[in-house]
Amino acid sequence: MVFVWNIDVDPVGSLLWAITLIGLSGLPGLLLKRPGPGQILSVGITACAALWGMVGALRILGGAPATRYQLDWPLPFGPCELSVDPLSALFLLPLLLAALCCSLYGLAYLPAASQPAVEKRVTLFSGLLLASMALVLVARHGVLLLVAWEIMALSSWLLLMTDQQSLQVQRAGTVYLLATHTGTMALFVLFSLVKGETGSFAFPPAHSLALGATVTLVMLVAALIGFGAKAGIMPLHIWLPGAHANAPSHVSALMSGIMLKVGIYGIIRTVSFFQQLPVWFGWLLLLLGAVSAITGIALASAQRDLKRLLACSSIENIGIICIGLGMALVGLQSGNRVLAVLGLAGACIHIINHALFKPLLFLGSGAIIHATGTRQIDRMGGLSRVLPRTAPLFLVGSLAICGLPPLNGFVGELFLYFGAFSDGMLAELPVIGFVAPILALVGGLAVITFVKLYGAIFLGVARDPAIKQGHEAPLAMLLPMGLLAGLCLLAGIGAPLLLQLVAPVVIQYAGVSPLLFTQIAGAVPLQQIALVNGLLLAGILVVWLIWCFLVQRAPVAASSTWGCGYLAPTPRMQYTGSAFSELVTGLISGLVGSQGRVSGLSGAFPASTRFVTVTTERILDQMIIPSLRGVDWCLAWLRHLQHGHLHLYILYIFATLFVLMVWSQP
Repeated sequence: MVFVWNIDVDPVGSLLWAITLIGLSGLPGLLLKRPGPGQILSVGITACAALWGMVGALRILGGAPATRYQLDWPLPFGPCELSVDPLSALFLLPLLLAALCCSLYGLAYLPAASQPAVEKRVTLFSGLLLASMALVLVARHGVLLLVAWEIMALSSWLLLMTDQQSLQVQRAGTVYLLATHTGTMALFVLFSLVKGETGSFAFPPAHSLALGATVTLVMLVAALIGFGAKAGIMPLHIWLPGAHANAPSHVSALMSGIMLKVGIYGIIRTVSFFQQLPVWFGWLLLLLGAVSAITGIALASAQRDLKRLLACSSIENIGIICIGLGMALVGLQSGNRVLAVLGLAGACIHIINHALFKPLLFLGSGAIIHATGTRQIDRMGGLSRVLPRTAPLFLVGSLAICGLPPLNGFVGELFLYFGAFSDGMLAELPVIGFVAPILALVGGLAVITFVKLYGAIFLGVARDPAIKQGHEAPLAMLLPMGLLAGLCLLAGIGAPLLLQLVAPVVIQYAGVSPLLFTQIAGAVPLQQIALVNGLLLAGILVVWLIWCFLVQRAPVAASSTWGCGYLAPTPRMQYTGSAFSELVTGLISGLVGSQGRVSGLSGAFPASTRFVTVTTERILDQMIIPSLRGVDWCLAWLRHLQHGHLHLYILYIFATLFVLMVWSQP
């Protein structure tokens, strides 16, 4: 195998070297006898490579020329190209930032001194996961993308199975493996059709494919299934809640903040192949985005598991991104450039924003679990006293994901609102009537969900006495969280910088000139938004300083809050997270599958009783699993072919090869 590589430090070359180093970062932990130095060296390699790569990604987004590298391999698929255009760079930038933060976080979350075997495994496969995701983003060949895709799937599965003795982890791993390989089969169909239509597995140039309606339909559906399953778009999300909830927290941050976006990247890249898309595809993506956003945040509001709640909210945010992409495609198909530019810009901004606040929240959840030993929200309470540094950082992430000022989430979602009500949208009234209420509903549910989450965890008093024995996270865990929280604030007050970051992608894929892009984007008053966010942040800092220097120094009398008439209320009588969101979950119980169960309530003078709410996965438990059982029943007769005799298995292989040889003859 000959690898043609130019050593000159150009942006693409620096990115490819960074990807290579990150992929090899787990080797020191395997080769060195002492686990501690190996882990530190691995983190150092990852951090340096990530910083080097981020410089290259920023240069590409700044207009630097994109060099193409060719990989000549001894396989019958033709030479493979590697390149980085603005779209790839936009996704690589948050990936490399997450690599930096999560590798440093892992130093304290899984220290090599106390967990050497687990740490070596997690460090090795984390490097492979990051490198394979990056390779998907720079590949320009279908077979190379599929190889990287499979490495990404298997390395993430091995990371998910870290606590392999847990039955929950085993179930989540099985569902994830089935879902990801279902998506991979769809991608095989996609790239086989690309080969059949173009004569090569190489990616066709942008806007070059003009195919028949049937072939276009099959390719778009295959791309939507293959990449949509990885992105967690409804109803292909079935693997996501269990996988993100049961993986180590910094791995969950990578999976939710970055890996889901790789699926979004695949959809955008595939769509760019076609000269003209059918009108229905934009509306389909818009509809799937709306369903994902509403159902995802509805599921999140009903959760009592901290990480499962965050996982379900990722479905909501992927839905918001798909709404923006759907708006852009509808605009392109109807010739409405205003809608195309604002929709794509809003989606790209939200891609960056979600890659900041969602890893922050998952890393914060790791600090909470590290301190308390539980993921159950209803057992927590009063953790702002136990985790005085984690609490404000987690609050920043919670405000950002709700789309509240002065955080970055406010900027991205407001961009979509302005896009929906811009002058150019008046010609697309169905889009306005569809998008605006959906975004408003999703935003309201997000506020309810994260008020519940933050209040039940950090406010009040501990519902479980063991929670009081927790401890603050180490510095290596706090620093990455602080960096991400600072970037959320910076992106909120520096909104025009976000627009400049996504401008090259929007200009290229919306098919507009830089001047027209500037005119259309001027409909969103980002300068004024940045000023208001800055003033609001300054006001918050002033209030905080006054509280620190005046109120906090005054004597404080501790007493119980109003106890609803009870003379001796206990911590367990506080409102739980489930009680707080009961009104919402009661209204949408048919959607989220939430049920209440009462035990021990009988007689005129009942003794102690217990009320438990249970949230089920309706799509997985009531639709997909029964369907698979039906398939299993229909194909049960094939088990007779699996009898354990090796010589007959070899005969099957020869018979299959013979049939294929005969079939391939002209």
